[in-house]
Amino acid sequence: MTNRERSSTRNRRQRLVELLGAGDVSVHALAAEFGVSLSTIRRDLAVLADRGRITRTYGGAVDHRGVERSRRDKEGVRRAEKNAIAADAAAIVRSGDVVLLDAGTTVARLAHELRDRTDITIVTNGLSTLLELADAEVDVVVLGGRLRRPNESLLGTRTEQALRRITPDIAFLGVDGLDPARGINCPDHEQAALKEAMAECARATWVLADHSKLSGAAGFPFWAAMPPGTGLISAGGDDRLAAFADAHWTVRSAGTEDGGADGAADGAAHMS
Repeated sequence: MTNRERSSTRNRRQRLVELLGAGDVSVHALAAEFGVSLSTIRRDLAVLADRGRITRTYGGAVDHRGVERSRRDKEGVRRAEKNAIAADAAAIVRSGDVVLLDAGTTVARLAHELRDRTDITIVTNGLSTLLELADAEVDVVVLGGRLRRPNESLLGTRTEQALRRITPDIAFLGVDGLDPARGINCPDHEQAALKEAMAECARATWVLADHSKLSGAAGFPFWAAMPPGTGLISAGGDDRLAAFADAHWTVRSAGTEDGGADGAADGAAHMS
C-alpha cells in the first residue's frame, strides 16, 4: 500500500475486504454499495487480490469476471490438471527444438517438465518460467521488455522486436480465457498483440488451458486471434474440446491413454 493511495480509496478497499469476508457479493452489488463504477470496483479487487487480501474469494465468493488474478492466486488452483497438461506438452517437444514459452502458471509447469533437457533451447518472456529454470541445465534465452503485473510477463516493443529475430520450432501459450472462434481473451492490447506475434513467428503453436478456461471469455476486452491449425492441450471437459475441434483447432486431451489427438504430433510439425 503506497502513501499516494488516497484515504477514500484505502477505506473503500478495507471495507471491500470486510464485505467479501461476510459472504457472496457480486461486483454489481459492490459498485452500488459504494456508488462507484464497475471498473473502479474491479480495479480495487485486482489490487486486493495482488496483495493476497481476497484470495479466497476467487472461485465463487465474488463475481470476478474482468479481474485479472496474480500468479500467486493461480498457482494452487487445478494443480493436477495443469501438471497433466504440462506432461503432455513436454512429450511433443523434440530434440533440437527451439521452444518459445509464454507467461502463465500452466506454462511454468511445462518449464519444470523441460528443465533437465540438454537437447533444446527455451526462449521465454515469463518470470515464472525463469524461476523454474534458474538453476536448470537447459539453455535459456530471455526476451527483453517491460515487466507487466500481475501476470509477471515481459512485453512491449522490445519483446516483439526480439521475436522477429527468431523462428521457434514450437510455441506454448498461456491463457485466461479461450474461445474457438475469437482466440485468446486478454486484459490489454499489448498482451493480445504479443500472443499473436508469438503464434505467427513459431512453426507450431499450442495453447495450454485447463478446462475452466474453455467456457469462453474471461471478461477482458481484447482478443488474440490464433492462426488456423493452432493446437490446444487441455484436460477434462471433452464436450468443450469438441467445439475447438469443430473450429479446426488441433486438440489433445491430456491424461488420456493416447494423448487424445490422432496425429497431433505430426500436425505440430506442419502448422505455421
